[in-house]
Amino acid sequence: MVKKDTKVKENTELMDKIISLCKRRGFVYSSSEIYGGFAAVYDYGPYGVELLNNIKNSWWKYMVQYREDVVGLDSAIFMHPKVWEASGHVSGFSDPLTECKKCHYRFRVDTVLEEFGIGADEKMSLEEIEKLFKKSLAKIKCAKCGSNEFTEIKKFNLLVSSNLGNFSGDSDKDPVYLRGETAQGIYVNYKNVLDSTRVKIPFGIAQIGKAFRNEITARQFIFRTREFEQMEMQYFTSPKEDMKEYEKLKEYRWQYYLDLGIKKENLKWHKHENLVFYAKEAYDIEYKFPFGFKELEGLHARGGYDLSQHAKFSGKDMNYLDPYTNEKYIPHIVESSAGVGRTFLALISEAYTEEKIGDEERVVLKFKPEIAPIKIAVFPLLKNKPELVEKAHGIFKNLSKLYRCEFDDNGNIGKRYRRQDEIGTPYCATIDFDTLSNNEVTIRDRDTMKQERIKIENLVEYFKLKFSGYTTGQ
Repeated sequence: MVKKDTKVKENTELMDKIISLCKRRGFVYSSSEIYGGFAAVYDYGPYGVELLNNIKNSWWKYMVQYREDVVGLDSAIFMHPKVWEASGHVSGFSDPLTECKKCHYRFRVDTVLEEFGIGADEKMSLEEIEKLFKKSLAKIKCAKCGSNEFTEIKKFNLLVSSNLGNFSGDSDKDPVYLRGETAQGIYVNYKNVLDSTRVKIPFGIAQIGKAFRNEITARQFIFRTREFEQMEMQYFTSPKEDMKEYEKLKEYRWQYYLDLGIKKENLKWHKHENLVFYAKEAYDIEYKFPFGFKELEGLHARGGYDLSQHAKFSGKDMNYLDPYTNEKYIPHIVESSAGVGRTFLALISEAYTEEKIGDEERVVLKFKPEIAPIKIAVFPLLKNKPELVEKAHGIFKNLSKLYRCEFDDNGNIGKRYRRQDEIGTPYCATIDFDTLSNNEVTIRDRDTMKQERIKIENLVEYFKLKFSGYTTGQ
């Protein structure tokens, strides 16, 4: 929407390179591309889905498997419409929208104001946002036609409605929504989990699942999409302990990203100054994307609002009776909410590296080995030598029982190495003619490009040591 300076232009060029790599190497495709694509919706290709699974597996281990006090859940995408009334999504889940009077291009006002360093948050009224927008109007041009004449700002609800169970044809009658977030599925199952398991407060419920938002404008690749996947953990505490648990959660989640391989200097905290009325505190962990520091994860101290609302609208008792003190209260909630797609983009941005090797340049994704889509690539030196191919297939079958591997016999070895560099494969194993006589294969390291000969019978132990500290379970 605004003219970008040189620094932003350089970041845009980097973003373009990442987008190109994602398409070229099978990480991310535009949805329905043969029909011209579908705005703000993406498909994840063969390597993209592996990276997604590794991210989700890693998160699940940190948030559920490694902890005594958190259990998992997979709630339905469709929920009773009253859920969204109770949560405030029907009346308040909206973005400020304006439209160019000349070409009718629509965009979010708050994202434009953000480019001028002006924060327009959800607590502001339409009048306050309109005032901020008009103050900056002289600098703002329509991204499509260059005009600066816009309609009055109005609120645009982000919930995606459905005709599920609606046989009347009237879309306004008893609307059903695709969920706008996964957290509500946790809140409405809080009592079920409490009554059917041995958990006691404090405890958490974790969930990974799809959510849907009718975003006004699509931008920044997979950073903001209309269909996305969330990794959320809602932690239920006593009202007296919520802020203590909140600080512990903040520390835990910060360390998670460091353990994923993200450099500390590329992360920062952003404190929300203007909170919604029920919130006690809110912070974002921001990552330095090619387009600047943006939210990677939100951590919120939500008080007792959520369960109180569902108690009110459902008529069900959401109180917790402490078995030790006999105290009765509505639990308070501290929340960790991260996006799978945003974590995916952060990891690719972090890993993307251009290097000059002699007279050549290579692009390599330097993922932490545990998170890489493919762990080991197995090559026969020549594809037209059956004895090499057979030996390579045998090694592939053995290693693939333990790790996600790839068999590749297409092109010369140099080109195969470059392909694996671009998808982030940490190790390549090459079977050559010497292998047939001495039972050794050449292992090549992605980052150092150094090679060493390892006996076939020692490969499992060799890679076990290389992948020690494994977090993804693949």
